[in-house]
Amino acid sequence: MIDYRIKSVGCYSKRIGELVSMLEHTRAVTLKEIKGLTQMDLDYLTDEESNSIGALLMHIASIEFVHQVITFEERDINSKELLKWQAALELGHHARQTIKLNHLDFYLNELALVRERTLSQIKNYNDDWLFEERQWDNGVQHNYYYLWFHVLEDEISHRGQIRLIKRRLLQNN
Repeated sequence: MIDYRIKSVGCYSKRIGELVSMLEHTRAVTLKEIKGLTQMDLDYLTDEESNSIGALLMHIASIEFVHQVITFEERDINSKELLKWQAALELGHHARQTIKLNHLDFYLNELALVRERTLSQIKNYNDDWLFEERQWDNGVQHNYYYLWFHVLEDEISHRGQIRLIKRRLLQNN
């Protein structure tokens, strides 16, 4: 059952617990949206330039993974990690060619593995960590709270795309 309250959860500091509550709510809604999809549904393309639901799910997992590396390890992804995640990160042609023919359990497992690491690692930090100031190479300031907010907004945005694809699927069946 989906909890429709944002509250501090678990063994986390107050704000991190609230962030975890939002991450978990967002994921619960996404999982509800994709429940029961077949491999054909997951691979469906609305046109030759679109992304599939499966590719969008891998993209959601890849964005969270990259943000784990950036925030927990304070580095960029390396070449080995890029091999696994590049198609999902970039989407488009390469994703259409390589992210397909997987059943829903494959995507659920990828999402779960990445989330499990997030929940395990983020409990090692406190609320002050969320507000630590950083600067990108281009001089733009940011903090970890923003980066994790981006994980949320990215998933929510792509869930909207998933809903549109599902509507097109229904129209074509």
